[in-house]
Amino acid sequence: LSGSVSIVVANASGRVLESEGAKNALPPASVTKAVTALYALQHLGSDFRYATSVIATGPVVGGIVQGDLILAGGGDPHLDTDGLAKLARAVAQKGIKGINGSLKIYGGALPYQRVIDPQQPDHVGYNPAMSGLNLNFNRVYFEWKRTSNGYATTMDARTNRVRPQVLGIKMDIVNRQAPLFTYKKSTKNEQWTVMRGALGKGGGRWLPVRDIDAYVGEVFRSVAAQQGVKLPSAKIAKKIPNGTVIAQEVSGSLFSQTKAMLKYSTNLTAEVTGLTTTRNRGASVKSLSGSAREMTNWVRGAYGVSGVKFVDHSGLGDASRVSGAQMVQILAKSGWNGPLRPALKPIKLLNSKGRKAPIEGVSVLAKTGTLNFASALAGYIDTPNGQKLTFAIFTADMGKRAKIKKADRERPAGSATWRKRSKAMQQKLLRRWALEYGVGS
Repeated sequence: LSGSVSIVVANASGRVLESEGAKNALPPASVTKAVTALYALQHLGSDFRYATSVIATGPVVGGIVQGDLILAGGGDPHLDTDGLAKLARAVAQKGIKGINGSLKIYGGALPYQRVIDPQQPDHVGYNPAMSGLNLNFNRVYFEWKRTSNGYATTMDARTNRVRPQVLGIKMDIVNRQAPLFTYKKSTKNEQWTVMRGALGKGGGRWLPVRDIDAYVGEVFRSVAAQQGVKLPSAKIAKKIPNGTVIAQEVSGSLFSQTKAMLKYSTNLTAEVTGLTTTRNRGASVKSLSGSAREMTNWVRGAYGVSGVKFVDHSGLGDASRVSGAQMVQILAKSGWNGPLRPALKPIKLLNSKGRKAPIEGVSVLAKTGTLNFASALAGYIDTPNGQKLTFAIFTADMGKRAKIKKADRERPAGSATWRKRSKAMQQKLLRRWALEYGVGS
């Protein structure tokens, strides 16, 4: 495996049993999300919930709101079109059929961020915009199908239940060799183009949304119309006016969202969660990097770890630095029975051929992390003889990573093979540690 490694395994108290390159500071990738989870759970509490509200600024007379209707986000990173539909249904159940003022969208509960990491390609769905009002992880679904006249395309805000079309985000198919996608924002629309030769017979993929307010406004109008509520085109609200909350959608608990974040490695959830935590602690930051500095300072004080650096809360940016020794210290000091371990996902033990090969009585709960030419794994190992282990395995070839062109960062040549080798090494280490320290007397 080319590049550098930082590998540490310790007992539950943090006493190191084995290490290699323990002090090498490398990108933690999505293992960062485990630190973000600790940051949030310890400050907000596992039962913290977000609320998305519909507010009326005037009374309802004859089914018409005498004033404005405001859709106000509370930051919920998991709000989807189904959630908007529930809000629209609640509005209709109040007997509301329309308004004589404006429909306004408020996302100012958190500062708007155009992207998570500016070094990523424009079209990757894991690098969307974010604000205090988010929808479908701030992605839109682009679907295409070949016809006798070319291609039929749609943009929609789908869930398993509904599929409202999105007209404010456009796609043009063009003849060119590269790039695969281009993006620009006009005064009226988000405009994409795609390379015709890449489309084949048909398919679909999620694309990131940058103009969140316009996207949410259009989708809310659509689902409201299905409930018989006629609304005008949405405008942006700079602040929440005085009014009456007539409908509210409350999120799942922070613990459930955190567990899903660690399982599916959702970048938007991590960034919203981290930024919400920083704001809740009283720091008036306006950027992800500023919030990440606050989390870095908290880690240093809470766990006595010096030298760590986080540039975001998701691990998407490759300038974050953590060593294996530092990560194990965080895991050990956060406590075997602390808030993190129950939220981590189980890691299956595999043999040299990549097939399931469990060891009786051994369980691994950990967070994975993957960037191009960087792979990480950190967590806890429970063993049949009662030995409780903490570990961190960080690997990276920053030389190869630095040579990747921005347009190639979704699937650069050689990255998949390198990652496969790193993950094979991770599995060999897990098996060794389980057998060496956890099986037998």
